[in-house]
Order: sequence, then C-alpha cells, then structure tokens
Amino acid sequence: MYKKIIPMIALSIIVMASCTHDKKQAETPANPFLSEYQTPFKVVPFDKIKTEHYMPAFEAGMKEQLAEIDAIVNNTETPTFQNTILPYDKSGETLNRVSNVFFNILECNSDDELMALAEQVMPLLSKHGDAIAMNPKLFEKIDYVYQHRNEMGLDEQQIRVVEKYHQDFVRSGAALPDDKKAELSKINEQLSTLSLQFGNNLLKENGNYKLVIENQADLAGLPQSSIDAAAEQAKADGMDGKWVFTLSKPSLIPFLQFAENRELRKQMYLAYYNRGDNGNEFDNKNLIKEMLRLRQQKAQLLGYDNHANYVLAVNMAHDAATVDQFLADIFNPAQELAKKELAEMQAIAKKEGAKFKLEGWDWWYYAEKLRKEKYDFDENYIKPYLSVDNVRNGMFSAANKLYGVTFTKNNTIPVYYPGVETYEVKEANGDFLGILYLDYYPRASKSGGAWCTEFRTAGHDINGNKVYPLVSLVMNFTPPTDNTPALLNWDETETMWHEFGHSLHAFFSDGLYSRTCGAVPHDFVELPSQIMENWAAEPEVIRMYAKHYQTGEVMPDSLIQKIENSALFNQGFMTTELIAASILDMKFHELTDVENLDVDAFEKQQMDAIKLIPEILPRYRATNFSHIFNGGYSAGYYGYTWAEVLDKDAFNYFKTSGNLFNPEIAKAFRQYCLQDGGNDEGMVQYRKFRGQDPEKEPYLRARGLE
Repeated sequence: MYKKIIPMIALSIIVMASCTHDKKQAETPANPFLSEYQTPFKVVPFDKIKTEHYMPAFEAGMKEQLAEIDAIVNNTETPTFQNTILPYDKSGETLNRVSNVFFNILECNSDDELMALAEQVMPLLSKHGDAIAMNPKLFEKIDYVYQHRNEMGLDEQQIRVVEKYHQDFVRSGAALPDDKKAELSKINEQLSTLSLQFGNNLLKENGNYKLVIENQADLAGLPQSSIDAAAEQAKADGMDGKWVFTLSKPSLIPFLQFAENRELRKQMYLAYYNRGDNGNEFDNKNLIKEMLRLRQQKAQLLGYDNHANYVLAVNMAHDAATVDQFLADIFNPAQELAKKELAEMQAIAKKEGAKFKLEGWDWWYYAEKLRKEKYDFDENYIKPYLSVDNVRNGMFSAANKLYGVTFTKNNTIPVYYPGVETYEVKEANGDFLGILYLDYYPRASKSGGAWCTEFRTAGHDINGNKVYPLVSLVMNFTPPTDNTPALLNWDETETMWHEFGHSLHAFFSDGLYSRTCGAVPHDFVELPSQIMENWAAEPEVIRMYAKHYQTGEVMPDSLIQKIENSALFNQGFMTTELIAASILDMKFHELTDVENLDVDAFEKQQMDAIKLIPEILPRYRATNFSHIFNGGYSAGYYGYTWAEVLDKDAFNYFKTSGNLFNPEIAKAFRQYCLQDGGNDEGMVQYRKFRGQDPEKEPYLRARGLE
C-alpha cells in the first residue's frame, strides 16, 4: 500500500487568526520545522521534534503559503507558467515539511496527544486547502495559462503540468458558484474529520482485543515461534505465565492456521472481522454512513452521478461500469476455484472425523492441512531461511541487479522509534538518491498492515535544485524472540518486497515539477510494488537470499521446489476475498442515496448478490476497511487487481526474454513506469515501456484462473 500524505496541501490557503501565531512562534524559536533541516542529507531531526512543535509549524506553514499565494494573485503581469504555475507548484514548503512528518508519525507511532492534535489540525488543513482551490482570482490566472498554453512556447511537461493543475482546480470546485463552494468546503472539512475518527477507532479496536490463554493445552498445534511470541506479549502486558494473542497479523494468522482449538479460532476470527462493528464507542457504522452521504453530495456538486465516477474519471479505468465489468469477469472463476478448494478441505476434515461443515474460521486451518497433503509444504520449514535480514538483503541485491542501486546502512541518522533502520541509497555511479527507513514490527502505537510513505518527496525546488526523497517502509512483521531472530512467513516476505517496490518508485521518480513528479493514476500505483513480488518467488532469486539463520545454508532446492509447486495454493480463496472487497468498495460508492442505509445489511445484500459463499468474507468488511474510509483508496481498491494485470504482463516480458534481470527491459521499466510515470497518462506510459497493451493471460495463469 502506498500512502501519500497531505493530499490537500497542494491546494491550500486560508487567513488564520494571526494574533496568537506570532506569540507561539516566539515561544518556540528552536522549532525544527520552521527552517531547513540542519542534518546530514537534510533528514528529519526526529531527536529534536516534540509534540508541541507541530501546531506552531502548521500555523506558520499556512501563513507562509498565504503570502506565496497572495504574491501570485496580486502580480499585475499577464499570467504565465513562470509567474503563476511554477510558484504555485513550489508553494507550501514549510507546510509540506511538517505535514509529511506529522501524519506519518500519527500512523506509525501515535498516542492520545497526537490523535487529539490531529482532530484540531484536520479541519484547519481542509479549510486551508479549499480556500485556495476555490480562490477565484487564482483560478482565473491558472485558467488563463490553461487557455493559452499552446501559445506560450511551453514544453510538453510544462503543458501537462498546466493541464493537470487546471483539472485539479475544476475537480476541487473552483468553477462552482460561491454558495456551492461554501457547501463543498464544509463537506471536505467534515470528511477529513470523519476519516480521522474512522482510523482512530480502528486503531483502538486493534489494540483493545487480546486473547489470553492460561491453559497450555489450548496452544496445541501452534508453532513454537507463535507460542514464544505470545508469552513475550503476555510478559509485556504484565501477565507472566500466560499467553496473549492479538489482532496483529503476525499473531492472528498463525493462530488461525495452526491452533487446534476450534472455538478459540472462532473467537479470533470474529474479533478480527468485526472490528468497528461491535456497537461500542469505536463502532464505525455511523461514520461510514455519514462519509458516504458527504462523498455523494460532493460528487453531485461537481457534476458526477456518484462518488465512484468522480474518483475514476482521472484513473486508467475511467468509469464505474468499466471497473464493475472487470471485477465481475474475475470473481466468478475465482469463486469456482475457491469452491474446489473448500471441497478438498472438507474432505480432509471428514477423513479426520470432523462432524461439522467448515466455517470461515476453519479455512486457514484446513488450508494448511491441504497444502501439506498436496504439496508436502509446511511453512514452518521455510521460515528459518527467511530472517528479516536475509529477506531485506535479497531485495537490495535484486534492485542492484536490476538498476545498479546500492543500499548502505547508516546508524547515525535520527529515527522516530528505536529499531528503525536507515540506509543511504545511491546509483551505481555513486550519485545519492535518498534515504530509506525500515520499520518492521507491530506495536500498540502503530496502525495495522504495511505501507510505504515519504517524509520528503523527490523533485526539484523552484531554482531547479534536486530534492532527495526520504522514504519509509512501515510493516507489522513477526518480531524476534529471545531465542530467534525475526523469521518471516511467505506472505510477510512478499509484503516486504511489495513495499520495497513502492520505495523504488519513490527514489527513481524525477521531474522538475511537483505536480507530475511520480504522480501516476491510482490504479497504476501498485504496479511498481507488485512487480517486485514476482522476483521474490523466483528460484534463482530465492537462492540469493534464503539462508538458514543458524547455519547460513542456502534453502535446499527441494524446499524451493515446494514453494514453486504451491504457487497456486489457495488462490481461489485469496482472489475471491480480494475481489469481493473490491466489489463492496464499488457498490458503496455507486450509491446515490444513503438516507436509510444500514451498513451491515447493505454489505450482506451486495455479497448475496454476487453469491459469495458464506465460508469466505470480503478481505475487509466495511467497518474495518481502512483503505477506503481512511486510506485514500475509495472506489479504488480494485486498483490492486488492475495493476496486477500490468505487473504480471511486465514480469512475463522479463521472463520470456530469458533473463530475469534483463538490463534493457529494466532500463525501460525504470524510465517509463518509475522515473517518468507522471509524464503522461498511465496506459500511455505502460505502452512506451511494453510496446503494446498488457496481455491478461499472465495474470490469469498466476491466479490459476485460465
């Protein structure tokens, strides 16, 4: 997942009550956000940042941007790219600096004070963004440049920047009458607050649930690594002698896979899928209903029949009908495959003497039995070869073979939490590319899942000087124990390579203008990440990094063969739950009337309509679907699958060339899909790389859906 922080900052201005701002600035003269960082590589000085620095920096940043926008608006010269578009493109440096840090820390090292501060900040930023997006004088100047863009001697990239900004302003309400602008601004402010509340509720729900086991017999079937981790969690929670399991994936998934106690599996399963739907103070149903109502109002104000079509108008897919058909074409064959998997698992259960019909909380458990029966594959056999260090070094080596880049650890760079690793990233010739942060393990202050984000984005300043990115990979992997290093399962291994792919996109993105540098459509953004997962699973590459943490022995070919043989294992289930969630996302955002919406009933109705079997739930239920209600993927979750068609086609291009690290193909992929991805529309850029439209067969083959 790629989290682009501060989506509203690029369009931002508001007159703040300045009487208190100067006073606060005077009280905090050492605020690190209020000047360029005086650190090596101009990295974030986390060791000097305190919570009290954020609000004065936000206020100063908005005030600074006010002056920058005023200078553009009050310029009496004829609007041009140089006096209008360029200074706007580079405005808000201080605001971007503090926002990039604050919202990232809010996700990965939050506390009650930061959450409370976010509730104050979000409405201010929303107003700040809307005031500039709806500033008639500014839009008049941008529109003038847009109307005369082909007469100004601009190059292709300058013309694209003008066109994208004009599109942004129109989509943000700049062409609306004043009363509609006010209505839209109020909607945006409410949405920003509701989204934040959704995420905070989910963080609380994740952290509040603990399955406490006192009877050792209830641990039957679990691998020792999970038992040890649960014992350490119990110790940390002041419950020595017990075992504590949580809803973080490293704790949850092994429990569902291996715990023999069916009733306890059911408890964990239901606790996970019912997050945000427990009728308590952290229940998200009312928030969802209100967000959907506001999103629909916004779409209609801007001339769209629903939120989905508003979002998709600037994506590769273009409209909801295209996405709906795309998902329908995949769902039915995927579920047919899942039904076959279910029948095979039910047969195993029957053979073992089970007298029950399998339920959702049985799927992972019996899927593991099926994997062992069909492929003689036990994931616990491969984990000793997949330490965090080995997997990380493997992806670094793969990137070096593809693009020549190097990664050198630097222990002197300040970090926001102990244990976060930092690396200098350089080109083959030694040119500096940026800094990579790696944050591996779960904690109560961190949101669930895994994502890539940036503390500073790549680009150039207004004088054309290169700005180097600070890129962060945040994950929630199985932590080390007293006896073993952090040993990853296969899903975690692929996850690290996935997020690393996002980081390569961030490091390689280049361009003079912030609006187009690295800016690709939402259904393109997972291509750079997902393609890296393909290399992770290739036998040639596995031998590069999978080494036993005790002996250093390379993973035996017999185990590598089992990984390869089981590549299609459980693909029916995984594809079905993914597509079901994508369909749910679309159906919620195709609604035109939510007045009497019952969130749970609607979810059930939509899943019944596609005949989703009861043993499978959508990957995320509405009340914990943070991608679409807190993560910027609304009407966009389909993008993972859309981009997977591209990534499988692109990797097949490498593979059929006879060289997984084909330098010519790698050079073209880097140029057109990573470096210059924002230079044109997504499919245009992909065709420049590939020389043709993507073929769907490699995707269908990889998912077992041929």
